[in-house]
Amino acid sequence: MKTLENRVAVITGGTRGLGLGIAQAYAAEGARVVIAGRSQSTIDQALSLLRTSGAQAAGIACDVAELSQVEALGAFAVETFGKIDIWVNNAGLSAPFGPTTAIPTASFMGVVNTNIVGVYNGSMVALRYMVPRHSGKLINLLGRGDSDKKGVIFQNAYGASKTWIRSFTLALAQENKDTGVGIFAFNPGLVDTDMLRHVEAISGFQQRLKALETVIRLWANKPDIPAQKALWLASTATDGKTGLVVNVLTTQRILGGLFHEAARRVMGKPAPDTSLDIHTIVPDRRQAES
Repeated sequence: MKTLENRVAVITGGTRGLGLGIAQAYAAEGARVVIAGRSQSTIDQALSLLRTSGAQAAGIACDVAELSQVEALGAFAVETFGKIDIWVNNAGLSAPFGPTTAIPTASFMGVVNTNIVGVYNGSMVALRYMVPRHSGKLINLLGRGDSDKKGVIFQNAYGASKTWIRSFTLALAQENKDTGVGIFAFNPGLVDTDMLRHVEAISGFQQRLKALETVIRLWANKPDIPAQKALWLASTATDGKTGLVVNVLTTQRILGGLFHEAARRVMGKPAPDTSLDIHTIVPDRRQAES
């Protein structure tokens, strides 16, 4: 029997990158998956890919910042597959790299609405279905800044949102520890996706991002690696272990990345392409001058 046989999983931001990787991992282990994204066209493309590999999959357009749309996502999952066993709040955004005072307000609030409000909405809807059944797994995605005591400069919107998600998730797990629902915080580490490679930076700060190319080479994983850890979290292996915080980028992984980079240089092998596509934007001078 497969790990997630007869389970139904909802994955927000499931049309590409890590979200799609998680959907593929879950489907390969027998789950019926429901993916959500903002665009119906990207949903259709992802569904075609999933179904080609034999997955039972469905999808619906959803802006996670809108509670009514997240409620519609939950209802769609139940109408399509009969229940919800797993809910992964994966949808996320990052603001342009640069000083907080130079970030356009709309960009900053976009991160807040997707990363914070979206996780709140998804968690509340998921628990509505899971708590009455006394079972289920809720997985909220962390990221850089989730436990950084000094904050993440020039990525304040994203880093602060992940700190909030960690605190919110752990409190939620304690509040629901006797319900039978497992609630977990999952940091997938650096994931080599379009979101990572195609970035925006405030004009004048783009050169500071060049170091990220080295970091990607050392420690970034393709989505299938963290997706396997998300599979473990959703499985029976975590039954009774609510409140776990799981990190893919462990000390062993950090040392391993350094070792492989040193070996590459000693052997004279060419470095893999880790180049970034950086789009510069004009700072919001009204905020910077206020």
